[in-house]
Amino acid sequence: MSDAIIIGSGPNGLAAAICLAQQGVSVTVYEKAETVGGGTRTQELTLPGFRHDVCSAIHPLAKASPFLQSLPLEDYGLEWIQPDIPVAHPLKGQQGGALFHSLDETVARLGRDGNTYRKLVEPFIDSWEELLPDILAPFSPIPSNPILMARFGFRGLRSARGLAKRFETPRARALFAGLAGHGILPFNKTATAAIGMVLGIAAHTVGWPYPKGGSHSITQAMAAYLESLGGTIKTNVEITSLDDFPEEQVILFNTTPRQILDIAGPSLPSSYAQKLQKFKYGCGVFKLDLALSSPIPWEDDLCRQAGTVHLGGTFEEIALSEKDAANGNHSEKPYVLVAQQSLFDEQRAPDGKHTCWTYCHVPNGSTQDMTEPILNQIERFAPGFRDCIIGQHAMNTQAIQAYNPNYIGGDINGGMQDITQLFTRPAGLFDPYHIPKTRYYICSSSTPPGGGVHGMCGFHAAESALRQEF
Repeated sequence: MSDAIIIGSGPNGLAAAICLAQQGVSVTVYEKAETVGGGTRTQELTLPGFRHDVCSAIHPLAKASPFLQSLPLEDYGLEWIQPDIPVAHPLKGQQGGALFHSLDETVARLGRDGNTYRKLVEPFIDSWEELLPDILAPFSPIPSNPILMARFGFRGLRSARGLAKRFETPRARALFAGLAGHGILPFNKTATAAIGMVLGIAAHTVGWPYPKGGSHSITQAMAAYLESLGGTIKTNVEITSLDDFPEEQVILFNTTPRQILDIAGPSLPSSYAQKLQKFKYGCGVFKLDLALSSPIPWEDDLCRQAGTVHLGGTFEEIALSEKDAANGNHSEKPYVLVAQQSLFDEQRAPDGKHTCWTYCHVPNGSTQDMTEPILNQIERFAPGFRDCIIGQHAMNTQAIQAYNPNYIGGDINGGMQDITQLFTRPAGLFDPYHIPKTRYYICSSSTPPGGGVHGMCGFHAAESALRQEF
């Protein structure tokens, strides 16, 4: 029997296993599916030769992650691709916005809002590596860099709507809306500005890259590195209870509270189990993958050079879309995220052909088909787009949860990431990773810092286990 077992082989589960193995702990990772990966798998969803990322696609936080960047993953096949432009945001009838690698170029594009944007992000660009470990960590009364964190918090703890009032032009406001929309929360909520700021700063530091060949390259490299450390991975093994493990076994759950209750409920302290039962899940996503005969014919030339395109129009339109999803409604003009990896990665599609990865936010558990609203939004900014489609594959929230049980009701963040479930999720503890009075730990995105491919939840959970168990 291994010293520790990890249930689930997504990036956080593998990160936890690697962190433990680096310290000489013997670990075994159990995975229900045929392959490792969790939210980082790549499949031919539409037509042969078209390789689509099933869940996550663009990875600024993976490239920025202090833990992942400490690993020799490039030695195990991981190769990053940086698109010419990280993010573009088109507007109808006027010049759209864009985030360039260069801060100066971005400032110039934003016109009279350029200096406002510069003042917002420039103080954190040079100190990014100092700031990030505090951002991607659980709550601490004394951050490693308290002054820098306080400066960031002064801006980031605002609502996205409040921060956007700094900008005068529709272009700058829309660009920030597209960034803040990744938080999957209404824009009037406290701290919704933070994700927009983090992703904006990332564009000028590490970029918004993606792995050559598909997102699966990240976890395949992690798995290979783990095995080089002596770790064991067992796929096609579903853990439904803890009956086969001794009571003293150290177990790390790369799952959300709902699965922990199902698997280990009788072994949990009753007060803790009650807290898990109250854990809130957020909006879901409707995912659409497309095989294309040619690149998307964007009206805005910058979109043709961007790895990621945010659609939805103005700040007000996107804010309404996010409010609708949170209130249980389906927007006719949803905020849509588009990734076009095949523009820069020839491994994604046959010669001359392309892929389109896209999704929108919907109420948790929604079964409504959002194919037409998504296609309408793309066609709105790329007339003639529908003529390029030669194959498609859609997943509603139920299909997404069936594919990855951590995505409860289509929630890709492991739980709602509002201010009440941000720093100490899932149970409001200062050590959110350890389940009290047990040798169990949670290493999933249901712990800080939450959703995203960064491995930091797994890293912090493993650090907690090392302090208390080994």
